[in-house]
Amino acid sequence: MPLLSTQRIHTGKVLNLDIDTVEFPDGTTGTLEMIRHPGASAVLPFLDNPAEPDPRALLIRQFRHAAAGDIWEIPAGRLDPGEAPVDCARRELAEETGYAASRIEPLNSILTTPGFTDEVIHLFVATGLAAGTARREADEFVETHEVRWSEVLRLVQAGEIRDGKTLAAILYLQAFRR
Repeated sequence: MPLLSTQRIHTGKVLNLDIDTVEFPDGTTGTLEMIRHPGASAVLPFLDNPAEPDPRALLIRQFRHAAAGDIWEIPAGRLDPGEAPVDCARRELAEETGYAASRIEPLNSILTTPGFTDEVIHLFVATGLAAGTARREADEFVETHEVRWSEVLRLVQAGEIRDGKTLAAILYLQAFRR
């Protein structure tokens, strides 16, 4: 869709809101509210080799105001200006869990809600973990949990893991891991 014009309505710490005038595929024009986001990275960390039958993964329980409570997630965060997605994944893993990974590999990238935002989250898997000290931000209330892969899958099946990026990473790895 060709962008005809854009007007910034809000500039925030996490996102910006624009009103875009666009030309649709049929030649008509219209306005769309678009949330602009710098993108993010999320990482599914493993304490064991993920190719083992029932490896231990690290999940976090984090308070999310929008979800009205704690939810299961994988470590994730916004890209800093000019930051490579893999570097963001390493940084967020260390900040939220205290772990460093000797190896981080890409899984996929997802569009979170393309109807109204340009946010892309880059998904990674991390192995070769070494424990350290978490450096959480003031608004991050996080607990780190070691969870067997069979239990991770049970949490997915039971509907207890509802976070989109976390589901995408888990199900992608489950479908395509070797």
